[in-house]
Amino acid sequence: MTFSDKRILVTGGTRGLGRGIVEAFLKAQARVALNGSTADTTAKAIKELGGGDRLVAAPGSVATVAGCQAIVEAAVNGLGGLDVLVNNAGVVTFAQSLDRVTEVDWDNIIDTNLKGVFFTTKFAVPYLRAARGNIVNIASTSGIIADAGLSIYGTSKAAVIHLTRYHALELGPDIRVNSVCPGPIETEMLRRALVELEGDLESGRKSWAEGVFGLKRIGTVDDVVGSVLFLASDLARYMTGTAQVIDGGGSIG
Repeated sequence: MTFSDKRILVTGGTRGLGRGIVEAFLKAQARVALNGSTADTTAKAIKELGGGDRLVAAPGSVATVAGCQAIVEAAVNGLGGLDVLVNNAGVVTFAQSLDRVTEVDWDNIIDTNLKGVFFTTKFAVPYLRAARGNIVNIASTSGIIADAGLSIYGTSKAAVIHLTRYHALELGPDIRVNSVCPGPIETEMLRRALVELEGDLESGRKSWAEGVFGLKRIGTVDDVVGSVLFLASDLARYMTGTAQVIDGGGSIG
């Protein structure tokens, strides 16, 4: 797949899955606006990726409406328009039982994972419509099946899956909107969670891999980015409103 001269905005692109998505689009010859929550983290990631004229900074927090607008404006100003929006930015708090959860926990996750997707999309729509572009939302299998201790996160991701359908209906035929639903993916965030929940990284990996009923392993970032690029490409031109599960068979058991 090639994205030569296509203009891509990736939110939450400084690390983890978002960083992998940015790298994959760059390899496919796209021009990418990289978003991190602060100017410093964004600049650091761009420097690590080698800079160059195919990378522009679009810093800001998706947890606020003003932040979403600023991110899109920086991307459009830097790229000269927009062909693809990847709503990847998200946060998770593990092991949040109902008796322990606070309003701060709720607001932090819902504002970032759901409000951020909604309003970044809102501000990107005029530019995507002009380009007849598309949107890929990063959801999660936690939005499809229930995982203990993840009720707020799972609720936010279930809402992203359904929001994808609504936006596909509302924005079509000019703009396609799809989502991907990764299972457990080996990132810094997951490694911290495995230590927190299981007490030890290696035993945590083994335990979680057993829960991936089909392939018996935790996924990698590379296992996901191909599906993101496919949905963003013309190969998926007749796909909209979908939720693509990428979980090694973890949700089949």
